[in-house]
Amino acid sequence: MSTPSPGQDIRVLVVEDDPVAADAHVLYVGRVPGFVAVGKAHTGAEARRALDRTPVDLLLLDLHLPDVHGLQLARSLRAAGYHADVIAVTSARDLAVVREGVSLGVVQYVLKPFTFATLRDRLIRYAEFHAAAGEASGQDEVDRALATLRAPGPAALPKGLSAPTLEKVTRALRDRAEGLTATGVAEAVGISRITARRYLEHLVDAGRAGRSPQYGQVGRPELQYRWVKG
Repeated sequence: MSTPSPGQDIRVLVVEDDPVAADAHVLYVGRVPGFVAVGKAHTGAEARRALDRTPVDLLLLDLHLPDVHGLQLARSLRAAGYHADVIAVTSARDLAVVREGVSLGVVQYVLKPFTFATLRDRLIRYAEFHAAAGEASGQDEVDRALATLRAPGPAALPKGLSAPTLEKVTRALRDRAEGLTATGVAEAVGISRITARRYLEHLVDAGRAGRSPQYGQVGRPELQYRWVKG
């Protein structure tokens, strides 16, 4: 990887097997000043080919790819001389995986489902870390450089939404491969239909759920929501 000169955008390769999520991540990256998505890959093999064609500074890397685990890909890239940093995107919450990733250039983890605000925060912090150059004057400066990668706390959800309820809605949707309506989610989670729809629309906006009309019923069709694999 060549080091970007001052004022040059940080080049990001999105590696995500789900096409809908990949498009959403590319869109998110493009909305953050100082970053540019230079491509997307849906498998580890596609990622390698993309890296051979295009200089990349940062991988936005899904850990569950169809042909290789993301950390195995990161390990093989390091061995082959690729030095791009990695922000891991995953629904896995195994802390052993987190520890393993540290030695492979994983500088941040983003748990699915996430919002644009969450990724924007991580990218901005990475940009600050990436821009640090020269010799540190002492321990405090080293600590400050590393601290830029650490978020002060969970990214805020839209007003009126809570993380515990979002987790319940997410679990209900993931457990029903055929999908659920807002009414179905409301019954499964124990919230109102209106509240369920707000959470479901949040997941759609985050690229973690899709929606389509449910036909075959009398009256106006209700939207059916399905989890986007990841």
